[in-house]
Amino acid sequence: MSENKINPFKELQQSLKSVPPEMRRKVMDDVAIAKLFMDITFLFTKNYPSTMTGLFKTNNKKKYN
Repeated sequence: MSENKINPFKELQQSLKSVPPEMRRKVMDDVAIAKLFMDITFLFTKNYPSTMTGLFKTNNKKKYN
């Protein structure tokens, strides 16, 4: 058990390379689209009752300027 153990995290750190700008832009665009879909889904699932209440709520008080 006292044999030389290789630390895989040190190997990962040494093998980092820069990413081409095109690939970075594509990944960031994909992340932005995924976030947009998550936000839209959250709006219509989690906040659906409050959204519908706010949409159809009528205010009976008349405002006079």
